[in-house]
Amino acid sequence: MPSIDIKKGLFITLEGGEGSGKTSQINHLSEYLTDQGSRVITTREPGGTDEGEAIRSLLVQRDGGDWNPMSEVLLLFAARITHIEKVIKPALEDGKIVICDRFTDSTVAYQGYGRGLEIDKIRSIQEIAIGDFAPDITLILDINVKLGLDRSNKRLAANSGYEQTEDRFERMDIGFHEKLRNGFLDIVKNEPQRCHVIDASENIDSVFESIKDVILAKIK
Repeated sequence: MPSIDIKKGLFITLEGGEGSGKTSQINHLSEYLTDQGSRVITTREPGGTDEGEAIRSLLVQRDGGDWNPMSEVLLLFAARITHIEKVIKPALEDGKIVICDRFTDSTVAYQGYGRGLEIDKIRSIQEIAIGDFAPDITLILDINVKLGLDRSNKRLAANSGYEQTEDRFERMDIGFHEKLRNGFLDIVKNEPQRCHVIDASENIDSVFESIKDVILAKIK
């Protein structure tokens, strides 16, 4: 497994379907790497900048709009360009570790596999928008669809206010979520050097140990 020189900055993304536990694992990973002496920033997509957060409200809120898949892709890459230029690249150039909740793989999985937009069209837009910019390490948190949705719905029910209505995709049918899961697993098959599957059905500590094993094997 090729190693990565962490002194040059490191871009880690966590991906997965609804209820896979990305937020908890990002917090664990950030704390662990900070304790090891690294400078870490965490961010998310869509989001990470004022512009990105505005676009997030359009895409993930249940009343944010009735967008077709191509419109979603264009909005996501508009946010992503700004996110890369304002947040991710400057942090990497400063030698920091950037941990991001979702990136381009989610666009391919959600709007491509899930919503049915041709993958080639998404890749063409990706090339125009961000070229070959990509994470160093991507962790795909994989979980049974029904279990993941149950977890996600319980989390939303426990929250109040604006975040509670960030459920536009959770509300889609089970077939969408099965296609989404298969899409993420296909991405891993196509890019095994960058992407790693993590069994997210285990308890939080076990999942984090699996994540830590992958990260430590990749950095030097």
